[in-house]
This record gives sequence, C-alpha cells and structure tokens, in this order.
Amino acid sequence: MKKYIAVAIALVCSVSIVGCSSNSKKEKALKEITFPSGIAKEKVRDADTINDKSKWGPVGTHDPSVFKDGDTYYVFSTDARVGGIATPGIQVRKSKDMINWEFVGQALEGVPTGAYEWTGATGLWAPDVTKIGDYYYLYYAASSFGKNKSYIGLERSKSLTGPWEDMGVVVKTDEGDEMNAIDPNIVYDQDGTPWMSYGSFWTGIYIVKLDKATGKPVNPADKGKNISSRSKSVSGGVEGPYIIYNDKEKKYYLFESYDSLSKDYNIRVGRSEKIDGPYVDINGNDMTNTEILPTEVGNKIMGGYKFGDGQGWLAPGHNSVLKEGDNYYIYHHIRVEEDINWFSLNVRKIEWSKDGWPMVSPEKYAGEKEQKISKDAVPGDWDVIVLDKANNDIIPSEKYTFKSNGNTDKKDSTWSLEGDNDLTLTISSDADGKFECKILPAWDWENNKATLVFTGINKKGLAIWGKMAK
Repeated sequence: MKKYIAVAIALVCSVSIVGCSSNSKKEKALKEITFPSGIAKEKVRDADTINDKSKWGPVGTHDPSVFKDGDTYYVFSTDARVGGIATPGIQVRKSKDMINWEFVGQALEGVPTGAYEWTGATGLWAPDVTKIGDYYYLYYAASSFGKNKSYIGLERSKSLTGPWEDMGVVVKTDEGDEMNAIDPNIVYDQDGTPWMSYGSFWTGIYIVKLDKATGKPVNPADKGKNISSRSKSVSGGVEGPYIIYNDKEKKYYLFESYDSLSKDYNIRVGRSEKIDGPYVDINGNDMTNTEILPTEVGNKIMGGYKFGDGQGWLAPGHNSVLKEGDNYYIYHHIRVEEDINWFSLNVRKIEWSKDGWPMVSPEKYAGEKEQKISKDAVPGDWDVIVLDKANNDIIPSEKYTFKSNGNTDKKDSTWSLEGDNDLTLTISSDADGKFECKILPAWDWENNKATLVFTGINKKGLAIWGKMAK
C-alpha cells in the first residue's frame, strides 16, 4: 500500500512540475513579444458624446475613405450620425496614429448645386479622395435610398482642408439605367492612368477609365464595364467597391460589400491581373457570376462576429484600404450588437496568405507590429470563429484549448508554428479543415488588455479568426 501511495505522490509531483515548467515557458515567451500598450478603454456606446462633436472620435463614421497627407491620416465619410440628423457636406476626421481620431467637421458647405438639382439629395454619401498633380480631387455621391437617379460629383482643391471648387458631374444615372452612380473609388493602373470603380445594387459594380487632366471619364458618355454583379435573389446586393494593386502579387484586388448595410453586411474580395477584370475569387468564381449560390462568390474576409462573452459586432463593410510601406490596413464601419444605430470606424491590419489573399485581423489596430512569436506562447485557451460564407449574422466563437504537444482539445484538431509567425491550424480531418494563418500581438478591445490573435484562410477561401482568452 505504501508503495502505491509513493507512486501516486510521485505522479502528482511530476504533473505539477510539468505544469509549472509549461507555464514558465509561456510566461517567458510572452515577455519577448512587443504588445500594444497605453490604449484607453473604449466606450462603445456613450450617450454623452452624441451632441458633443469634440467627443465623436470614430463614432458616427459611415463608408470611410482614407487618405494620408504628410504625417496625418484623414478619413472622409458619408453624411450620417448617431442619434440625430447629419449636417450635409461630407464628414472629415483625422489622426496621427490610426488609433485616436478627431472629428474635424464637413469638407463642403452642403450639397453642391448640380447634385441637388439632379437627385434632390439632402446629404452626400461615400466620398473618395485622390491627388492628381497639384490638386486634391474629392469625389462624392448623391442619391436617395432605393433609387438609382444618382450623381457622382467632383470637387478639387490645392489643400486637403479646402476650400473646394465644384467641378461638376463625373457620372450620373437615371431611373431605367442598369447601373447606379454612387460609391466612387479612384484607382491607378500600372501606367499611372486613373480609373473609377463605382456602383450599388442594380447590376452591380462598374469601372471606367478617367482623363488625368479632368478626373472625369475619357469618353463622357462611357459609364464603364461591369466587373461584379449579384443575383436578383439577393436583390443584386453588392456595393462599396475599393480596388488596390499589390506590387508583390502583381494583381489588382477588388474589395466590396455584400447584402444589407444595417443587418448582414460582409466584405468580399476577388482579384485580377488587369484593372478592368475579370475579377475572380480563390475558387475561380468570376465576381459577375450570378448562376451559383450568391453566398459562394468572393472570399469573405469579414462579417458579423462575437468573441466569448464580449461585445458582439455586426455588418462590417464599405471599406477603403491604406498601403503604407509594406503594410496594408483596412478601414471600414461596423455596428454594435445591442443597437444597430450605433456605428463607428474600425482600422485593422491586413495580413497576406502565401498565395496572395488578404486576411484581416480579428481586432482593431492598436499599433501592433508583425514579429516572431515563439511556439511556447501559443498554448492556452482560444476563442475561434470560422467566418461561414453562408451565415452573415453574428457568428459566436467556439472555445479551443491549444496544448503544448501540438494538439487541441477537439477531435482531429492540431496546430503548429513555423517561421516567425506562420500558424497552421487543423480543425477537422477533411481536406478543408486545414487553415494557413498568421499570428500576431493585438489589443483586446473588448476586454481592455493585450493578447494574441490569428487570422487565416483555407484552400477554399474560408476565413478563420482566433483570439487568446488566457
């Protein structure tokens, strides 16, 4: 009997030592990581800010378009606000670090005459800014919900802060037209020629070549080429195009928003070797394909989600993208689970898969930098979300325990870490259960602390997010 007791004690001691050793390795590995710090606790819904514009910060930003001028980041956005009627003229915010935002005011004094006469609009939507020569060009849209009697106009100035000169119409559409002239985005091809993508619902997204001298279509009668459409079964729900060129991949990427802006908005991506398409997703589906299930087209990179018992978020969408050096950041608006009337600006880091597809961070940007992560930092409890293409409501996370031996607590689930921060996560035994991920430090905005997160993709374009809980 004494022999068995001695063995049992030895086993307990052994397990305890291993546990202590494992925790010690993790603590050491986490100390080697540079995490974001000094982040003020965020108030998601603060009624005291509604009528005090100096306190708005990112709150009330809708359809954000980013432009960096010198050392300052500017966001131009739709005339919308929380808890009241927005002042018309395009909202402007600025920041020095992409974290702390200051509301500046309106770029324009109301709706320009031509836009009002054509549409009767009481506010302006979805602006975009670029610079051609000595002039800043401010594009905007005017319309009414549910109508395509719409107007994309242009203002220019030698200063980003104005005053702006009205340059008139760029493209306009009327009832009966197959396209809808809103949501402009300016992109340049590899020859430096500007193009404008635009569109919302109806027959989708179009792209038209612009004259560099005027900022308007080379052919004034040209409304462009269709590069993305959706089925009538989902009311043609696609809008908010934004195109970037990735020098490393030598491809153009079309970001766009699917479905309803206040319910199940989600961001999709396709890519092309030519600026005017065809744009295809990871499965080779053309972004104009209306024959297959509408949820199957495009790589879904963002949708509604909720980590653990934290704040739930829904309807992320209408994004722009900033390239800064080798880093890419996505700017978008998002809504609060408890009250969809509260919306605000999010900025997130974009990572890239080995075969050149964008993967978005699960958390807002807080100054984090991609860096080497030791495998000893990874074991622990994680909240994991698979961004199901067919489910664009709030998707709750599932708890996983990553073990130090490379397994998790789920059947047929393993993890491994290679290179600086390349995480491979398998969540099932079938071929589509393997995800290629990037792991990086982040700020847990829901719980006001530093943590690790990962973002990944499988070979079918299904995205996955993870956040370390403890």
